Amino acid sequence: MHQRRILAGALALALAVPTPLVAHEIPARVAVLGFVRAEGPRAELLVRVPLEAMRDLDFPLTADGSLDLVRLRALLPEAAQLWVADYLTLDADGVPLGALRVADARIALPNDRSFEAWDAARAHFEAPLLDSVPGLQWRSALLDVRLEVALPRPGARLVLHPRLAHLGLRTSTVLHLIGADGRDRLLIYEGNPDRIALEPRWTDAARQFAVEGFRHILGGIDHLLFVLCLVLPVRRWRSLVAIVTAFTVAHSITLGASALGLAPSAGWFPPLVEVLIAASIVWLTIENVVLPAERLERRWAIAFAFGLVHGFGFSFALADRLQFAGGHLVMALASFNLGVEAGQLLVLALALPLLGLLHRYVGGGRERVVTLVGSVLVAHTAWHWMTARAATLAEWRGRVGWPAMDAVFALAAVRSALLLTVALAAALALRHILRRVEGPGPAP
Repeated sequence: MHQRRILAGALALALAVPTPLVAHEIPARVAVLGFVRAEGPRAELLVRVPLEAMRDLDFPLTADGSLDLVRLRALLPEAAQLWVADYLTLDADGVPLGALRVADARIALPNDRSFEAWDAARAHFEAPLLDSVPGLQWRSALLDVRLEVALPRPGARLVLHPRLAHLGLRTSTVLHLIGADGRDRLLIYEGNPDRIALEPRWTDAARQFAVEGFRHILGGIDHLLFVLCLVLPVRRWRSLVAIVTAFTVAHSITLGASALGLAPSAGWFPPLVEVLIAASIVWLTIENVVLPAERLERRWAIAFAFGLVHGFGFSFALADRLQFAGGHLVMALASFNLGVEAGQLLVLALALPLLGLLHRYVGGGRERVVTLVGSVLVAHTAWHWMTARAATLAEWRGRVGWPAMDAVFALAAVRSALLLTVALAAALALRHILRRVEGPGPAP
């Protein structure tokens, strides 16, 4: 009888005391909402993240499995510091500021809409705390955090370094940058951007997008193989300059046109461009094998034609980044293009001396062997790219189908015709210039 009373008491105690959930998986998708505003001597950041992203937090629960908001309240500041504040840093005039201080951390309901505007979000932190919400589960609750940091001077140039991608397997952020005049600049991005200037200047855009272009070309192996296949059989400096110039002019046209909205925006266009980029490499390798050397020396026209396609490929990488340029769109485009060219020139500066050494080593009038062997090796890789990308395009067509012949399609056709007209005019101008300077020259 005594043992039964002990067991009954233990069972009643277990039911009465809330039980914590001690293990949380990494959320598959996490949506982050945020505001940043610098006003007077301090900067303030308001951040909303899903509570389930706080993976080391043992959520206290009530007997019915709901969140115990009163007991949870004491745990939120530390969780906000470890998972949010420590992954956000601010620079003022190029100097990193101290750690962001957690001024407030509270639970919000999943249907709370206060983070749609700055005033509502800021007023939300002045409202009374939630004490009890029956049925509120930890997977659906939201964590709102208010952070602040002192500024060295009012009006300092601020740069934010957000690194919140660790909150989920795929993290999307909607960030509002509130300017000194109250203007709201909206940014939408995934992962971790390198830096976000709150009030970007043209120098910020130039530096950031030049680096972006340089990194993109060095990481784009298909673009680099195309350039190498272009110059692989070339033995004269003037021919080399003509080819590289034609490719640069062409991809600059389509890159700028895409940024200005003149390129097709349909879902089938990016996979089609990827197929054409791989096909352009295969085409060049075939030319390198079957055409005589004197024909390959004057291939600036094919470099221009395929450069238009590669420019669209560059634009896909740039599309989501232009929002970080603020009002300096032209500077961002020019700087990205310069970064791409710097990367191409670096690769050529390393590759051309190596090709020269190979030509000398082979010697005996057999220099064409280097072109043939290199082209065959590249063709093998490019062919696999082309077939795989063509399969992706076919799969897309099977799901969606081709676009309907409606007013939207007609508008896209007019834009494409305008772009082709500009490209044709540029090609004719480039042809005229190259004919004036064309002539025999020394081998590179």
